[in-house]
Amino acid sequence: MMENLETFILKIYRGVPGKQYWESFELPLHPGENVISALMEIEKRPVNILGEKVNPVVWEQGCLEEVCGSCSILVNGVPRQACTALIQEYIDATQSREIVLAPLTKFPLIRDLIVDRSIMFDNLERIQGWVAADIEGETFGPQVTQEQQELLYALSQCMTCGCCTEACPQIDNKSDFIGPAAISQARYFNTYPGDKQSKKRWRALMGKGGIEGCGQAHNCVRVCPKKLPLTESISAVGREISKFSLRSLFSALFKKKK
Repeated sequence: MMENLETFILKIYRGVPGKQYWESFELPLHPGENVISALMEIEKRPVNILGEKVNPVVWEQGCLEEVCGSCSILVNGVPRQACTALIQEYIDATQSREIVLAPLTKFPLIRDLIVDRSIMFDNLERIQGWVAADIEGETFGPQVTQEQQELLYALSQCMTCGCCTEACPQIDNKSDFIGPAAISQARYFNTYPGDKQSKKRWRALMGKGGIEGCGQAHNCVRVCPKKLPLTESISAVGREISKFSLRSLFSALFKKKK
């Protein structure tokens, strides 16, 4: 125990695939401290609550400003960014000095708190997650309306952090649902004026693992660190896909009659 110091305990679910275990660390409480700072303390002094010297806990981090999305973990069972998870706020909210950390469960575990989020980027590739616009000969890009600007800005803040995927009950190791982030980004890229890939995106989302996999649980929008309008985007994309399907159907029927 740390005498004459205000302390808290981090209980961490750590290890490698097939060999995970709980380990607790008692740490001094510092004003304004976040989970990343606490993990750094363990890295400097990797001694568990039993006084045993252990391997430092492994985690992922980048910007420390909730921009890169790399530090996603479960804090007291809820997916979020570790860099903005303040220790004192958790102590005040729960009236407990124990905070529980664990890796995300919807992604392959690498070690301790690090998971492989490659599927997030694979799904962006599935929906043609880039702008393909024909602006040859134009001095400037296509004109963007104020309404489009506001929507594009909101949707552009997605960090592919994986929190929405973690919270979605439709996603597990047996499902192929593309997830809310990719659907939202399809809306983002299709909103860009002059983009030439919208039909390919709609077809991708009409296929297996596409938008029909959403169960409207709304968990995604509750945990999104950037408060993206994910459920609104899913509804908007669903409407556009319905219209696209009808247009495609009538176009095919018209061609047959000719």
